[in-house]
Amino acid sequence: MASGSATEYVTHHLEHLAVGDGFWTFHIDTLVVSWVLGLIFFGVFYSVARKASTDAPSGIQTFIETCVEFIDNQVSESFHGPKGFVAPLALTIFVWVLLWNLMDLIPVDLFPEIMKLFGVEYVRILPSADMNATFGLSFSVMILIIIYSIKGKGAKGFGKELFCHPFGAHPLLWPANFLLNIVELIAKPISLGMRLFGNLYAAEIIFILIALLPIWAQWMPGVAWAVFHILVIPLQAFIFMVLTIVYLSLAYEEH
Repeated sequence: MASGSATEYVTHHLEHLAVGDGFWTFHIDTLVVSWVLGLIFFGVFYSVARKASTDAPSGIQTFIETCVEFIDNQVSESFHGPKGFVAPLALTIFVWVLLWNLMDLIPVDLFPEIMKLFGVEYVRILPSADMNATFGLSFSVMILIIIYSIKGKGAKGFGKELFCHPFGAHPLLWPANFLLNIVELIAKPISLGMRLFGNLYAAEIIFILIALLPIWAQWMPGVAWAVFHILVIPLQAFIFMVLTIVYLSLAYEEH
């Protein structure tokens, strides 16, 4: 394949189906795929919960119960406050991000070719490789960090921590304390979002580059990368979930 056509192929596959301009650009493909995956997650878990049986549990019920128990144990070990909201949140984050990541195993040309039949020029179905999605989720976690900081310490305690930790309560140290704590607060969602985005974006690029090879040469590197990537997919979802729990725990507890 010529260098120009190869560049065009890669560029084309990295374009989103978008509306709007500038800051208010909406990636329709990311939004639709995320909503569909979220509804699948909700539908499957709700259906299994309604049909749950202690006498003869189905295979999917056993699998879901194992996942729920595993995540509940992770929350119990890391978060020492009331976990009535944190445990379902951790489960939702893990499963939703896992489903996001699984989209990377679908052949890169499948959905673009299907959507071309409907006159849609660009489409990407991997939300994890869209910085808007990963940062949207991570900044939602930042809002929860602030909420749990106030919930665990009170508004006065949270304010005191912002201005008096870690260097001390002297008024001359307040600006330095506040600046350091704000940087730390912002760094948490940035690290969450960048870690997930970076890993999945790189994986998507590699799949696109493999697709540039002749069809007969795609199978070996494609299968090898997919097998390796199967390990990365749940690991990234797990890391995002665990760090969320840890950040909420640190926010809730007194320093």
